[in-house]
Amino acid sequence: MKVVVLVGGVGGARFLEGLKALLGGREHEITAVVNTGDDVWMHGLRITPDLDSCMYTLGGGSDVGRGWGRAGETWTVKEELAAYGAEPSWFGLGDRDIATHLVRTRMLRAGYPLSEVVEALCHRWQPGVRLLPMSDDRVETHVVVDLDGESKAIHFQEWWVRYRAEPKAKSFVSVGAETAKPAPGVEEALLTADAVLIAPSNPVVSVGTILNVPGVRAALRKTEAGVVGLSPIVGGKPLRGMADACLEAIGVETSAEAVGRHYGSRRTTGTGILDGWLVHTGDRSDVPGVAVRAVPLLMSDVDATAAMARAALELAGVGLD
Repeated sequence: MKVVVLVGGVGGARFLEGLKALLGGREHEITAVVNTGDDVWMHGLRITPDLDSCMYTLGGGSDVGRGWGRAGETWTVKEELAAYGAEPSWFGLGDRDIATHLVRTRMLRAGYPLSEVVEALCHRWQPGVRLLPMSDDRVETHVVVDLDGESKAIHFQEWWVRYRAEPKAKSFVSVGAETAKPAPGVEEALLTADAVLIAPSNPVVSVGTILNVPGVRAALRKTEAGVVGLSPIVGGKPLRGMADACLEAIGVETSAEAVGRHYGSRRTTGTGILDGWLVHTGDRSDVPGVAVRAVPLLMSDVDATAAMARAALELAGVGLD
């Protein structure tokens, strides 16, 4: 069985962990198409937060308690940078994490595309899932906000980490998306999949950014696989993060139904991507042209997440028994 998942960030990584536990065999192939719109240059290093979250989580190296970054992390370099007054002071890099960024940056500057860099880094971590960046091209999410009395576009990381999603986002811009291409293997994976799942990741700045890369949406609409999304909204609130602030900026209500309608049906709309939509037990959702099922969607542990993944595969028409 070939399963492809569109993912972003910590929530996406945790969903992949549950899917991997469910399938967990060589006869199954899991490919994750990972958001790179959050990628940014910091202190001369290229940082890829979502790819690293997936790699560390699946490779057993993430800090489970904190929910992001490396386990056993230390912060000596961060403290030294602060002593120098080096900016940006609001974005901290752990000592262990810096080693990954150094290797990545060196390879990128040597001319290797990001997809090959990710493959090389994964030789160490052995995530058990094929991790593909959505694109080898530079695509960065910027946020238009009002700062100091004027409208400005700032990098998503600055808005998210430095300002904690304040001030209010007016719009999001995927810088470079218009000319970007899907990374090698992305379109083929989608077109040859047995099932495609949309992880319960941020629908605007994670999944939405992946969909902004030309060719990805077309491949999702063309694939013969069932395409099923899992709602990141439970009881009118995001499972994690600040997806509500992102949805408000694009005029979408923070509800499972509204996000499902935002993605749309492959059968009844010209741009929709869904065949099925999973919402949390108790949430009501009507998405025209999409089969909706309510199941528990709280990723409280690996077993609960695996059960979510099983329900998604079943709705996609793929049986495991």
